[in-house]
Amino acid sequence: MTYFDDLEIRSTKQRAEGLAKALPEQIARAKALAGYGGTLDSVDPASITSVAALADLPVLRKSELGKAQSASAPFGGFTTKPAHGFSHVFQSPGPIYEPSSTDPDWWRMGRFLHGLGIGAGDIVQNCFGYHLTPAGMIFESGARAVGASVLPAGTGQTELQVIAARDIGTTAYAGTPDYLKVILEKADEMGVGLKISKAAVGGGALFPSLRDWYTARGITCLQSYATADLGNIAYESPAAEGLIVDEGVIVEIVTPGTGDPVPVGEVGEVVVTTLNPDYPLIRFATGDLSAVLEGASPCGRTNMRIKGWMGRADQTTKFKGMFVRPEQVAQLVAAHDEITRVRIVASREEEQDVMTVRIESDRPDPEAYAASVQQLLKLKGKIEIAAPGSLPKDGLVIEDTRTYD
Repeated sequence: MTYFDDLEIRSTKQRAEGLAKALPEQIARAKALAGYGGTLDSVDPASITSVAALADLPVLRKSELGKAQSASAPFGGFTTKPAHGFSHVFQSPGPIYEPSSTDPDWWRMGRFLHGLGIGAGDIVQNCFGYHLTPAGMIFESGARAVGASVLPAGTGQTELQVIAARDIGTTAYAGTPDYLKVILEKADEMGVGLKISKAAVGGGALFPSLRDWYTARGITCLQSYATADLGNIAYESPAAEGLIVDEGVIVEIVTPGTGDPVPVGEVGEVVVTTLNPDYPLIRFATGDLSAVLEGASPCGRTNMRIKGWMGRADQTTKFKGMFVRPEQVAQLVAAHDEITRVRIVASREEEQDVMTVRIESDRPDPEAYAASVQQLLKLKGKIEIAAPGSLPKDGLVIEDTRTYD
């Protein structure tokens, strides 16, 4: 087995020594940035040399990042370079702006793709979006890092995806877990054989039944855990036992809302500190839930493992790689005077995410709300009309009925 680099197989002592050098440097960069608003003024960067010491610092939440960006666009004072110093600026729903660079493997996705066996000679059909949001560029950067070629396919137009994959000879897929199944089923329908044997997926949970479906077709499918703010956080290796934390970040699992680390094995919120010198996010709360998986991976990589995505600390829910947040649901209610309540239900049908928008209204036509749903939630969904007063009054505006084991 070959590794992406020697960082993956460091001893506990070597990794601690590397962290003791890199972490104070990153804290010093962050302390100098206006975005932190003086919250790090009393911190001596030289004293922050371990994960235990890091736990004493405040947690940075996405809502705070958004407020800072509103006051000081586009990056809220959290980057060490101005906007024109980056190769790209992306906008995620919120809106939240993220910087990007064409510096080698800036998003740190190469390590994941290498572990999957993608490299020179492969052509990656990149079905992550390239429009405004950075997922497409994140995976393209990783493909460049391992010497693979890229078809920047984006999302949709499934028949054209099949034709391109056939004509170009695509060998690997990158995209959300369920969209590859859509492409393959369309290829079957068209009588087209494809050469895809590797799939690098993210942006949503990889359900065991779907992985089994790919395996039965001779496709190795592994998942990564990345965000638009942080880049790659953790990734599966061929051992497929938990997600291995990337060497360019520090992951803590904490009690939601407090920032206090939980015992090993206990579920908590994922908090990440990135060592990226251009964008030093310190103890950034992702809102995602996970737990530390004890022991090292059988593949030989030695960094900490987490169990994978286990839900959200709040009601924010991901559909097909896109987050839907409670505040978006509130905007939908406010957009129509006759709507009294909305409940979003996440489910699975034929190995695909389904978003059902249940609307309390005395207006019987679901299509009357289709444009608002797509505009405000950024996704199409099934729309069901419910009688006023009939939806549960349990505090939930987004209900996730999917299971992740």
